Amino acid sequence: MVIAGANAPDFTLLEATIRAVVTERPDPEQVEQHLCLDAGYDNGPARGVAEGHGYVPHIRPARGGPRPERRPGRRKARRWVVERALAWLSKCRGLLVRYDEHEENSLGLIQPACGLLWYRRLHRIRAA
Repeated sequence: MVIAGANAPDFTLLEATIRAVVTERPDPEQVEQHLCLDAGYDNGPARGVAEGHGYVPHIRPARGGPRPERRPGRRKARRWVVERALAWLSKCRGLLVRYDEHEENSLGLIQPACGLLWYRRLHRIRAA
């Protein structure tokens, strides 16, 4: 998990975010790994970071730009996962407005909130 101020540009945190990934992934030499990014990452350093970690960057162009062709039989990328998680976290009042100046205090609130979100999700899946 990476914590930064709201005024930090996204692409400056890309390196730290990729390093913070805790799930294992296949070797990039064997299986091509894709990374979906928005137009804020459309610059040389961000592309270099993604490619340096073995990802193929897919950067959605800004409005009005040409869209890449969709290949038949391919599904659209699930880009909404992060936005949905942030919307759920915004319901926690202590996280909505960050009162603490120290990162470890904010992290102490974010981690239990994420655990609570997963518990609720798991409970809904088991109940269905």
